[in-house]
Amino acid sequence: MSLTKPNQQLRRDLKEAAALIKWSGADLMKMAVRMSEAGFESDARELLTIISGFPDVEDKLVGYADEVKAGRITRAAEQKK
Repeated sequence: MSLTKPNQQLRRDLKEAAALIKWSGADLMKMAVRMSEAGFESDARELLTIISGFPDVEDKLVGYADEVKAGRITRAAEQKK
């Protein structure tokens, strides 16, 4: 099944958001390591706690993008910017 342009954009947006979360988590992990090495262990632990939920959210967004592709989620009308 071919996706409409709004649904193609929705799928791209979801995949882009998932990728952004993935790379942000990697960057924040590096920052947490540097913080820990600099003596800010409690701040590093707090940062790690925050990013621990990133993979679950990333997986959800990828799953939603797959549902858009399968036609189970659709954009009713094109969103105005």
